[in-house]
Amino acid sequence: MGSFDVPLEGERAQVEAFVEEYRGVFDAALEGLSEEQVRRRLVPSATTLLGLVKHVTWMQRVWFEECVGGRSRAELGVVGSADESYRVDSGDTISSVVAAHREACVTARGVVAGVSLDDVVTGHRMGPRTLRWVYLQVLRELAHHCGHVDILREQVLAGVGELG
Repeated sequence: MGSFDVPLEGERAQVEAFVEEYRGVFDAALEGLSEEQVRRRLVPSATTLLGLVKHVTWMQRVWFEECVGGRSRAELGVVGSADESYRVDSGDTISSVVAAHREACVTARGVVAGVSLDDVVTGHRMGPRTLRWVYLQVLRELAHHCGHVDILREQVLAGVGELG
């Protein structure tokens, strides 16, 4: 179900539909590409398609598992900063990164089950937030990075050369 299929549903259903739609973009971002293509650096920053999927995976784990679920980054075994989350290691593959993203999404759905949008969660480093605020932050991040994925994928498919 797409985000436009639930216009008269409750707020929670609408928010979750948008989150799921954007998650789907990242699930499909690497389809049909080679390991070399997803690692290709096409912008001055170190951002790559593979790195973007790793970053949104990290971001969702931080917001849902840390902020809502109350588990520390050390407990989660994730890097400490957003900048580090883009880093692609030699062991990262399309398969492993997509699987990690899908697993993070499943875990996030479980963490928020039974939590209302107005419930205050206390795992954020800067203080309490409502689940609504967390969802809006995640939507902002996913939407922001969907544009990056679209552009990088277009460049890869067009055969644009690597920078630096």
